[in-house]
Amino acid sequence: MQTPTDERRLAPYTCFSRAEWARLRNGSRMPLSEGQLQTMVSLNDSVSLEDVADIYLPLVRLIQLYYESAQQLYQATSAFLGGTAQKVPYVIGIAGSVAVGKSSTARIVQALLASRSVAPRVDLVTTDGFLLPNQVLQERGIMHRKGFPESYDRRRLLQFIADIKSGLPQLAAPIYSHLVYDIVDDQVQMVDQPDILVVEGLNVLQRGGQPSRRPQLFVSDFFDFSIYVDADESLLQQWYVERFLKLRETAFRDPSSYFRRYSELSAEESVTVARRIWREINGVNLRQNIEPTRERADLILEKGPRHTLERVYLRKL
Repeated sequence: MQTPTDERRLAPYTCFSRAEWARLRNGSRMPLSEGQLQTMVSLNDSVSLEDVADIYLPLVRLIQLYYESAQQLYQATSAFLGGTAQKVPYVIGIAGSVAVGKSSTARIVQALLASRSVAPRVDLVTTDGFLLPNQVLQERGIMHRKGFPESYDRRRLLQFIADIKSGLPQLAAPIYSHLVYDIVDDQVQMVDQPDILVVEGLNVLQRGGQPSRRPQLFVSDFFDFSIYVDADESLLQQWYVERFLKLRETAFRDPSSYFRRYSELSAEESVTVARRIWREINGVNLRQNIEPTRERADLILEKGPRHTLERVYLRKL
């Protein structure tokens, strides 16, 4: 295993090179085809079957071991209480910057976990659905802060996760449309006591907010395991610009797209606009709110150029 180059930041972690981590796959079979994998990969992200074999199969094997340990603890508690302990979902949080590929990671983790008989019901919820509606953001004058902590209905999100960990059935999560850039009023995602719930979002590992004399709860308090997808900011900006250019040729051309106006830009103008958005919004959010939560994760996936997964950092127990 590699010696961490930043001992202060990575002291609580064991660092694995890609090759070292891949050996921990321990013969886990590959349940995905190339076609299935590509349906899970976000626009401008790049994930190969080799990435799944080297990085994701060992990761899911680890999560399975943790999940099974949690079930054993549940059984022990239930026996102690005379069979009255309620089984609740195992919750996994996945965080990271805009354009880092955390949505791909979340979908792949969900699919691989669901393919293993140990946890047949695996749901995925994104925190985009808990963004405040555009009308509310406009009324508060923070439309330009969408994605920042204050742009979320944090009370509703916290209540949803608390209800999940209380074992409540038939919980409704709001749905967000990236096409119209807003909450879809007449649609919800129902979550009904899954074995595992994956929660993906920019700020899911964040703690903080206004000082209070009362004890505060955070979404991350309810996570059993957490992952941060990491990359250097220069790469993140590059990937964001590349994605913006691809959207300019695809989704932005949809008449119902909130960003329809950007489809009329030239390639040079699009790069300028994308860089400005990164500089004024996404980069600021990354440095102020997202990146500081990296060391709260149980596991960090570090990407290099071309979205290559290069290193894995696992928190020491």
